[in-house]
Amino acid sequence: MLKTTLVLALFLVFALSTKPLLGATNHEPEQVIDTSGKIVRAGSHYYNIISATPNLSGISLAIFTGNETCPLDVATIDGFHGLPVVFQPVNAKKGVVRVNTDLNIMFSYDSRCESMVWKLKDYDYATRQRFVTTNGVLGNPGANTISNWFRIEKYEDDYKLSYCPKVCPSCRHPCMDIGVHKDHNNWGKHRLALSNVPFKLRFQRA
Repeated sequence: MLKTTLVLALFLVFALSTKPLLGATNHEPEQVIDTSGKIVRAGSHYYNIISATPNLSGISLAIFTGNETCPLDVATIDGFHGLPVVFQPVNAKKGVVRVNTDLNIMFSYDSRCESMVWKLKDYDYATRQRFVTTNGVLGNPGANTISNWFRIEKYEDDYKLSYCPKVCPSCRHPCMDIGVHKDHNNWGKHRLALSNVPFKLRFQRA
């Protein structure tokens, strides 16, 4: 009788240890939702990144380097709703975009420039900023592409973008939010850059 009781007790311990408790979750980051309440899908060419603050513009492309036209920088342009973008998570097979997950962001736009994939520029000593530009590499996570990976994070009741990639654990890099740099020399055009003040945003079907 004692032997039977011991076997039953061991069986129950094993069963409880291999099955999740009632109400337990798998701790997977939550899915990003667009303004219509639908899940943002990886690889879909129909999202605009728009400001969550009224009267501010969406995210687009702009030139800030005089006569040079490539690569194009990522910016907000007054009065313009923005250009569609594509999100490509580091694990593209998942099919959906989740918060706090490394991903590439790419404009869905035909351009004579080589690449529309976002990347973080080197430090600009004149402005003391690190701006977001294009000409990045899609996929291929690692040290050589560390500047191409961004994240979407919850911010109050909306979202924000950040730069804090985990694709290269041994790489040294800053971890900061992406904000809007007010450049008074370029009326109506404001570049995205690393910032302590995040750009509060939403995702809208184009």
